Amino acid sequence: MGLTSKLDKLKILSSHDELNSSINKSNTQLDESGDTDDIDELDNEGQSILMGIIAQLRPGCDLSKITLPTFILEKKSMLERITNFFQIPSILLLANKTDDDLERFVLMLKWYLASFHIAPKAVKKPLNPVLGEVFACYWDDLPNNNTAYYVSEQVSHHPPKSSYFYLVPELKIRVDGVLIPKSKFLGNSSAAIMEGWGHVTLGERGDETYIMNQPNVYCRGILFGKLKTELGDHMYLKCAKTGFEADIDFKTKGFISGTYDAIEGVIKDSNTSEVLYNISGKWNEIIHIKSAKTGEKSVLFDTSQAALVTPKVRPTSEQWEYESRRLWKPTLEGLSQRNHELATEEKFKVENEQRNQAKKRAELGVEFHPRLFRPAKDLEEDIKDLEYVIYKDIDLKKDLKELTKAVLDIFPIVPGQKLHDNFDVPGFKKASETN
Repeated sequence: MGLTSKLDKLKILSSHDELNSSINKSNTQLDESGDTDDIDELDNEGQSILMGIIAQLRPGCDLSKITLPTFILEKKSMLERITNFFQIPSILLLANKTDDDLERFVLMLKWYLASFHIAPKAVKKPLNPVLGEVFACYWDDLPNNNTAYYVSEQVSHHPPKSSYFYLVPELKIRVDGVLIPKSKFLGNSSAAIMEGWGHVTLGERGDETYIMNQPNVYCRGILFGKLKTELGDHMYLKCAKTGFEADIDFKTKGFISGTYDAIEGVIKDSNTSEVLYNISGKWNEIIHIKSAKTGEKSVLFDTSQAALVTPKVRPTSEQWEYESRRLWKPTLEGLSQRNHELATEEKFKVENEQRNQAKKRAELGVEFHPRLFRPAKDLEEDIKDLEYVIYKDIDLKKDLKELTKAVLDIFPIVPGQKLHDNFDVPGFKKASETN
C-alpha cells in the first residue's frame, strides 16, 4: 500500500475503526523483558502509519491535535509521569537537612538532575491527560519513616497544562508546579517544548524556595533512521535567598560531531557572577562536578546506582472516574497486552467523551474550572509563573498533624478516603470560602 492511499485511509480518526484495523498488531504477547514500555514496536507497518500521519504535517505545526498510534504510548498519563521527579527522595531529604547553603544548593541540583534518566527504554510518550483528569499518590516508605503526598490535575486542554502539588509534611518540604508541553513537528523529528516552572520550598529553611524548569524533549528518526529520544536546550535552577543558580545545557547530537545525552553547565553565585562549579557528563549515565577553584572533579550522580521509590495509589475500585489509572485502565490493559486495536478503541472512547463534554459546555455557554487548583492572583508575584496553585492554604508553619490533614482534605489520596461533598466546587470558589 502506498503512502498516499494509506493517508487517505487514516484521515486521523475520521473513522477510528479503520485506524484500529490499520494499527492492529498480530503479536499480543509480552516481550521477555516483561514491560511493554521497554519494547520498541516500530515495525514496518507501524513506520508506514507514522509516516502517513507525518505526511499531513508541516515543519513547526502543532502536534497536540494529532492522534498518534498507540504503540508509541507509555502506560501512564503525563500527570503520573511527573512523579518521576519524586522517586529519588533520599537526595532531596539530604539537601533539606544540610546546613551549608552552597552544599545544599548542589544537592538540590543533584536531586533534580537525577530524575531525568527515569524513562522507558523504548521511545514512548505518556498519555495526554484529558481536561479535569486527576492523579493522586503517596509514599509511606521514605527514608527515616517520612511520608509524601502528591496530587495533580489537568487544568487546561488547549494548551495542555498539568498542575501538581507535593508535600512531605514531617519535613515541611513543598513542591508546586505546572507543566505545559507544546509539541511541534520539525521534519525527521518532533519536539516537546516543555514550558512551565516548578517551585520547591524548604519550610525548615525559612521558606527557602528553588525555582526550576525542564529541558525540551526531541524524538529523532520519525521518517528515517533509528528512533531516539534526546533532551535538549537549557535547564535552570535558581534560589533567590542564597543567590546561587545553575545553568545546565542539555546538548543534542549534531549531524557530524558530538555525542548523545551530554550535559554541560555551571553553578554560580548570581550576586558576584563567580562560577563555583562546572557540571559535565551524561544525564542518563554519570554526571560529574568540578570545583572552579581547586579543579577537583568528582561524580555528582551515577544513574546506575539510583534506588527508586515508586508511588502508591488507592485501589482502582476506590478511585474517582476521572483519576488517571481508572480513566485509562482499558487503554493501559490493551497496551500491556500489546493489543493495539483494543488500546486504540479504548483511547478513542475517552477522547470522544471529552469532545462531547466540550460541545455541551459550548452549547450551554459555560467554562471549565479546575476542582483542585485555583488561578494565581495578580498580586501573587512570587507564584505567577505557576499560573495555578493548589486551592487549599498549606501553611508550612503548621505542625505535622495539621499539614497532613490539610493535604488529605484536598482529594482522596490514601486508601479508604472518600470524595468530599464540595469536590465539584471549582478550586477558586473553595479557596475563597476558606479564606
